[in-house]
Amino acid sequence: MLKITRKVEYALIALRHMQEKEKDELTNAKEIAEQYGMPVELLAKTLQHLAREKIVEAVQGPHGGYRIKKCLEDINMKDFFEKMEGPLGIMDCYFDSDCTLVPMCNIRTPIQRINESMRSMFENMSVGEITQ
Repeated sequence: MLKITRKVEYALIALRHMQEKEKDELTNAKEIAEQYGMPVELLAKTLQHLAREKIVEAVQGPHGGYRIKKCLEDINMKDFFEKMEGPLGIMDCYFDSDCTLVPMCNIRTPIQRINESMRSMFENMSVGEITQ
């Protein structure tokens, strides 16, 4: 079954939470974690990852926190998934050719078509659409 990871799920929840704030208002991991029942440590690492990707800005200090830095409408979901988790593919052989079955695999081509359709769908969907 295809499903998004907790890291991606928490990132999207955090971004939506930040969108609901005033433009320059800061949010911290503890506030978001408490409101949505998430483990604060995992959310903090996710927010740090978003900051490294320059999607959010981390503000240091006793009253620090995070705020959205990049326009979420400008980030497509395929790029977002790949920034958070790596290459987007439904099977490892799509981006890793070390599979010993590749020479005789009879489903590789149809799976590649499915994968391309999925990637295309996510390329045409922005993070901003999801977090509205």
